[in-house]
Amino acid sequence: MHIPKTNTLGIDVLSFEDALEEGLRPHVDYDVSKWLYIPNRYDEYRYILGTRGKNPVICVGINPSTAAPDNLDPTLKSAQRIALANGFDSFLMFNVYAQRATRPDDMEKERNEWLHAENMKAFRYLLSLCRKHPPVWAAWGSIIEKRPYLADCVSEMLAIGGEVDAMWYHAGPLSVKGHPHHPLYLKSDTRLEFFDTENYLQGLVCLKK
Repeated sequence: MHIPKTNTLGIDVLSFEDALEEGLRPHVDYDVSKWLYIPNRYDEYRYILGTRGKNPVICVGINPSTAAPDNLDPTLKSAQRIALANGFDSFLMFNVYAQRATRPDDMEKERNEWLHAENMKAFRYLLSLCRKHPPVWAAWGSIIEKRPYLADCVSEMLAIGGEVDAMWYHAGPLSVKGHPHHPLYLKSDTRLEFFDTENYLQGLVCLKK
């Protein structure tokens, strides 16, 4: 369980560039040739956690919890199994918002604009690691309704993905409101399906009103 000690405005947050530079260096606690962990230490926020490979899928949750290299939480274990079952050799876990909080109700009420901007830089970086038409698996679930700013974050991510013709997928049934399913309770052989982001974006506009 990770309960935020304070909102992220009250802590020192590394820029994505600085965190990436540190994260690419050898680390005593895990093999950097197998893991991408940014920042490379357990903190109140996380930009990226994933495995390295030639054919990764970017999995997008709502916000990070307790997972770290060689110590994945149940959600990331499920995401990894599904990624492998769908022909990918690795997965890169990203989140709509970078603050760690096991319970979404503990996320800060207002968006930290600095943290959000750096998180979007992390998303652009992940897209650059993938082949043409980067595969992005939307997996944030209905939790997106927990905070008004989360819909804005997703809208920006969809726009960024559009710049590089990202291919969006979802796994499992969509919710009544069209939200993509959270990966935790999905079967390991669940197939990724095309996610109609244009239609979803229209629903997000209504959600933000």
